[in-house]
Formats: sequence, structure tokens, C-alpha cells
Amino acid sequence: MEELSLFSVPRPHIYTVSELTEAIRQILETEFPFVWVEGEISNSRCPLSGHFYFTLKDDKAQISAILFKNQRRLLHFEPEDGLKVICQGRITVYPPHGNYRLVVEYLEPKGYGALQLAFEQLKKKLSKEGLFDQAIKKPLPVLPRRIAVITSPVGAAIRDFLRILFKKSQNIHVFIYPVRVQGEGAAKEIAQAIFDLNRLGWAELIVLTRGGGSLEDLWAFNEEIVARAIHASHIPIISAIGHEVDFTISDMVADIRAATPTAAAEMIGKKQEEFGIFLEDIYKRMIQTFKKQLETSKLHIEHFLNRLRRPQLITYRLRLDELTQTLLRLQQHAQERRYTILKNLMERLLLCHPKRQLQKYSEIFSQKEKEIILRYKHLLSRKKQTLREMEQRLNALSPLNVLKRGYALAFSFPEKRLIKSVNQVNLGEKMLIKLADGEIRAKTEEKYDTSF
Repeated sequence: MEELSLFSVPRPHIYTVSELTEAIRQILETEFPFVWVEGEISNSRCPLSGHFYFTLKDDKAQISAILFKNQRRLLHFEPEDGLKVICQGRITVYPPHGNYRLVVEYLEPKGYGALQLAFEQLKKKLSKEGLFDQAIKKPLPVLPRRIAVITSPVGAAIRDFLRILFKKSQNIHVFIYPVRVQGEGAAKEIAQAIFDLNRLGWAELIVLTRGGGSLEDLWAFNEEIVARAIHASHIPIISAIGHEVDFTISDMVADIRAATPTAAAEMIGKKQEEFGIFLEDIYKRMIQTFKKQLETSKLHIEHFLNRLRRPQLITYRLRLDELTQTLLRLQQHAQERRYTILKNLMERLLLCHPKRQLQKYSEIFSQKEKEIILRYKHLLSRKKQTLREMEQRLNALSPLNVLKRGYALAFSFPEKRLIKSVNQVNLGEKMLIKLADGEIRAKTEEKYDTSF
């Protein structure tokens, strides 16, 4: 038996499915803790959890991948099917499905900068919504007096802007709303500044500006929150971001785009110069018109003076005086007629006054009330008299009154039927005799018929 045990084959280890999956997961996570993978996104979906599930593939293979919500928030662009990307992540196994997948930590488009792709995607989205349409652009005020500038208070842009603006313009009040113009949180500050200025309503014009920089530096002005705030602004906005070659989403949404902060100041100053020229032209034309009217009036006055010097003017004056007296008399007669008509109308109106009408109807009501009471008393008296007469008649016919004269009525007992004949009573039967002051119970002992 000992010899046989030396040559027996050892039994292999048998894994459970969970053990085997866990072993594979440990191997994969150990061998591929940090990998870069290049491929094309397909079958992407983003459920309510916010996680981005997709398949990363090339022409020969594919692998499931997931970009969790927290990492997805850091992207400046929206990953979509067909987009070639480079992913950084780790390989792991999902035991419930028994497959392996790539957990993506970083994602960038291949051959295309992430910011540039985000810029193009947002540009396409806002263009489709009509935020760039020229038809919705608000005109700049003709002569703005109160200007709000959203920018960094320590940058070169604000210094250049103010230098040119005060050189070109006069009587302009400027309010600087300080914000961060780059870095994390800058976009929210800019959007909040636009909202606050619209709520205050002080500014007639808003200038959104900063100096030049890289795409990353200017990125706050390419954020959707800033574009939405500019679009919602009721106050016209000039966007002057960066240099001539820089073109941001804010420039496209704003009502006017200035190539530089200096260009924005010159644009505002130019409008004031144009308005000044316009006013000067108007003033000159008004002076010329006034001079012509003055010359014409002088000619008319000279003409009338010449006519006043003529002899027949005395006759006209006498005629005028006569006509004036006639006109005054006619006016007086007309006033007297109107006064008489008005007086008659007032008297008629007083007759129809509600108080007088009320007094009239009150008197009528009082008279009617007296008549009704009098008639009621007469009717009541007649009814009482009739009632007394009927009472007397009834008393005269009442059997009780007959009884008072000494008569009596006999009734059978206990039936209480009136006994009108001796034949209705038998000997020994009881009867009830009713007198004027009471009743008597009696018993028939004898009876006599006296009718014959």
C-alpha cells in the first residue's frame, strides 16, 4: 500500500468561478496598473448616473471602457461615437459579468487638441441655437455716458482701454467690475458680473475685455456659462478679448466684437465724435434756417408799416371799432341766452332731485298707510258686531239656557242617548238626568205613557 501511494497523481486545485475571476483580476491589475490605449469610441451611452460607458476599438479588437462622472466633469469636450482618442487608465475585471474593462482616468482626442475640440463643439451647438445670429444683436447706444468694464483691474488691458477712452471721449463715467480673467472659476465670475450689471441697470454699455494669451489663458471666454450670460444680457456688450488673431465664443455671442481693448475704446470714442459732428451740422443748419426766417419776418413787418401809413386806414379803424362793439353786444346776448337755458335746466334738475322724489313718495306711503289702518279698523269692528250677533243667536238656541228655566234632559246610561219617549226606557234601567247646574243618575221604577 505504501508503494502505490508513492506513484499516485496529486489532485489538481479546483477554483470556484469567483476565485478564478479574482485571480485574473489581480493579475491584470498588477500587470496593467497604468496603460495608455489608442482607439475609436463606439457604442457610447451616458445613463442617469453620469458615468460614460463606451467601447474602445480598432480594426481588429475592442475593449469595454468606462469614464466615471468625476473624471468626465474635467473634460472640456464631449466624447462621442467615431471620435479617435487616447486614453489613460487601468485594466480591471468586473466579476458579475466576467469581462475585463478599461477604467479611464484621462481622455484626449487624437490629433486634435481637447480645448480646440471643445471650442468647435460649443461653437456648433450655440450656432445651431441661433446665439450668433446678427438679427438678435443689440445696437450700441448713440452716446453712452455710463460704461461698465468687466476685466482684471490690474491687467494691461484696462490701462490701455481707459487711456484711449478718456483721450477720445468726454463726460463718460466708467465702472470697473473686477473679475478673474483666466483660471478655474473665472468663467463663473464673468457670468455673475454680467448678471449683476443687468440687475443694477446703471450701465448703458458693457465692455468685456482682457489682454492676449494662449488658448488656455483665454479659455474662460469660451465657456458656455459666459456665452449664455452674454446672450441673456439686456445691455449691449462689446467683447474685446486678446489680440487681433484671437477669436473666442464671447466675441461671437457679443453684440459687437472689438479686436483689442484699445479698439473697443476707439470704437466708443468714434461714436461720440460722430455724434458731435452730427450735432454741429444740425446747429449750423438751424442757424441758417433762423436767419432766413428772420429776413422774411423783417420784410413782412416793413410791408405792414407801409400799409399803416396810408390815409384810408382811419376809415378802417372806425369800421373796426364799430364791428368790435357789435361783436361784444352779440356775445353778451349769447351769454344771457345761455344763462337762461342753464337756469331752467337747474330748476328742472332740482325737481328731479332724488331727495325731493323720496320725500314725495314718503308722503304718499304715509297717507296709504293711514288709509289701510282705518279700513282695517272698520272691517274689524263689523266682524266683531257680526260675531256678537251670532253669539246671541246661539245662546238663544242653546239647550243649556232652556235647562236654566227649570227643564231637564234624560239620557240613557251608559249610552248617553237622549230619551224622547217613555218607550225608549225599560223598568229597572238606569238613566242620566242633566239639569242646568249638574247631572243626576236615576233608576226607572215606574213609567206612564201620557201621549193619549
